Amino acid sequence: MSTHRPRRFYASAAALTTVLALSGGVLTACNTNTPVGAVASSSMHDGMNHRPVVKPSRQTVLYSNMRTLWDQHMQWTYDAIVAFASGSPGLDATIGRLLQNQVDIGNAVVPFYGKAAAQQLTDLLQTHIKEAVPVLQAAKAGDKAALDAAVTAWYANAAEIGQFLAKANPNWARADMPEMMKTHITQTIGYATDVLTGDYAKAIADYDQAQAHMDQMADMLSAGLVAQFPRKF
Repeated sequence: MSTHRPRRFYASAAALTTVLALSGGVLTACNTNTPVGAVASSSMHDGMNHRPVVKPSRQTVLYSNMRTLWDQHMQWTYDAIVAFASGSPGLDATIGRLLQNQVDIGNAVVPFYGKAAAQQLTDLLQTHIKEAVPVLQAAKAGDKAALDAAVTAWYANAAEIGQFLAKANPNWARADMPEMMKTHITQTIGYATDVLTGDYAKAIADYDQAQAHMDQMADMLSAGLVAQFPRKF
């Protein structure tokens, strides 16, 4: 398996789920890289140095954890593409971890929209992952007809995810969410093409742009949840 990889952002999925449940777990904030709510000071003190202990606000925890979940979405996608391109025996395990990430993202919205809606989001996101496979297969085989069909299906799923999110929260504009997901697909196709053609330097540069976009989307989602459910924060 290739070692040409971008930065990795790891966190325990179990720990994330626990923190999200305690914090009222949300998705991420609106077109800003600065978390809303910053930090709130606690009255506790460090026992040895008698320094005030700073406790993060619920909004800060939300923004941080949701970015981590979507960073994992990006990283495991990249790893799966590299594993596919190189014929790595680790491909199935990597895809399995990527599919679990979609479960984790779905679980993050349970406190807001309930288990049924969370499961629907998970299903849509897992389809998003599974429909990437025929895209990669057709691209690697040079089958243009199959590639065009697979890409069309992939964009259709992205539009469905965007519409689902926009319908769930009035603070997520109906035009913005589908457009954010469409851009995500376009950028993923871009760095996947780089990997399949062996241009790893370009793949990493394109991946960095894609990850910056995903951070922006995560923050938009968080901001919408904070606006829709202010009492949870």
